[in-house]
Amino acid sequence: MDSESLPLKLLSSLEGIKGFHKESFEKVHTSGEQITSIRLNPAKALKGDREIGLDFSPMEKIPWASHGYYLSQRPSFTLDPLFQAGLYYVQEASSMFLEQVLKQTVDLTGSIRILDLCAAPGGKSTLIQSIISDESLLVSNEVIKTRVNVLQENIIKWGASNVIITNNDPKDFSKFENYFDVIVIDAPCSGSGLFRRDREAIGEWSEATVKLCSMRQQRILADAWPSLKKNGVLVYSTCSYSKEENEDNIDWIMGSFNVESLRLNLHDQWSITEVISDKHAGFGYRFYPDKIKGEGFFIACFHKVDGDDFLFPKIKKSSLEKLNRAEEEALGEYVNAKAKQYFFKYNEMAYAIPDHFLNDMEYIRNSLYLRKAGILMGKFAGNELIPEHELALSTIIKEEINALELSKEEAIMFLRKEEVKTDSSMRGWTLARYKNQNLGWMKILPNRINNYYPKEWRVRMIV
Repeated sequence: MDSESLPLKLLSSLEGIKGFHKESFEKVHTSGEQITSIRLNPAKALKGDREIGLDFSPMEKIPWASHGYYLSQRPSFTLDPLFQAGLYYVQEASSMFLEQVLKQTVDLTGSIRILDLCAAPGGKSTLIQSIISDESLLVSNEVIKTRVNVLQENIIKWGASNVIITNNDPKDFSKFENYFDVIVIDAPCSGSGLFRRDREAIGEWSEATVKLCSMRQQRILADAWPSLKKNGVLVYSTCSYSKEENEDNIDWIMGSFNVESLRLNLHDQWSITEVISDKHAGFGYRFYPDKIKGEGFFIACFHKVDGDDFLFPKIKKSSLEKLNRAEEEALGEYVNAKAKQYFFKYNEMAYAIPDHFLNDMEYIRNSLYLRKAGILMGKFAGNELIPEHELALSTIIKEEINALELSKEEAIMFLRKEEVKTDSSMRGWTLARYKNQNLGWMKILPNRINNYYPKEWRVRMIV
């Protein structure tokens, strides 16, 4: 089997599944067509009721995503300062349907706790954060250590303070009984839904891989299940076409747990295929690339019938260091007062989290490996703050801070960690901005400008 032809055993396994049409399915996979889509960050892109202009166009709206757009061609995102500022995320259009699932099954206006269990690289986490309330908490977990860095980078760019990143195996969440209102599991899978985008993956597909993935998916679901509270919602998705990883797992979930399968409302023009599982008649939703403008995807959701409400256990005395008054005042100079943040120090670094999440953070950090919580503000030298990059990209930062608006060429120089020349009379810590979007910190001195863009993030691509 070469890397260009679809596996015959995959095609034969799909015969008889609703929505599958072999001829058009094969045709779209050999067409060479590539779909590029982005999702805007409403916390940064919306100014009043208007979305900020990008450096590329035109764009076509993705019908099931509030801020999702198809692009007519793929620009160089690496060299786009607005991408580096977290104004948008490059995400596959089909997976943006998660927004519809959550809006139709969860009250997103209240205060909820939501777990994105398999979160890297961060597409679904950034989507979730954009549609939950400021009073809600998102825990983004990634089990693979090498993938946590990209998750953290994308969450930092998104700028929200109501996100905690953990690096744990799904079984570690079983002790969080009844804690989460919503669990999203975009499970590791055989990846056949991405064959059009990743031709090399075709040669790696096998029936054995499908079986192995199905078993792994069931283990992940079983491990996470106790942490979902009564009346909570479980969202399960894959980027696989295989029935074993999709409809069969719906039946496994319904046969293993006390759940109700949730049916979604679809618009005919979306061309999404509703399927029903064989044993327990559970609802699932298939995205075929010959029918929709996107890649292969599957999603289903469930309502937990049993379980209980959550009560915080007694938590040991916090090891978080309180700030003195001068330090709090120094941080207050940087943070929008409406953000209502709690400031603390840990290992000499200052952080900000929403003030009502202190118990949650203590509860989580006592049992999990916590990679990031809230916004890393910086380090104090005396009572003066040396600001961190996270603060620059955060959505809690004040608008009124010293900032220098850069041209696109200057912005790219800044992102390369090169010195940007200016005749500005400003001095001290200053935000580098492009189109009113913060890129990072520089310190303007009388005879030079120090560029504090993180060296591990610097852009190396040549224009």
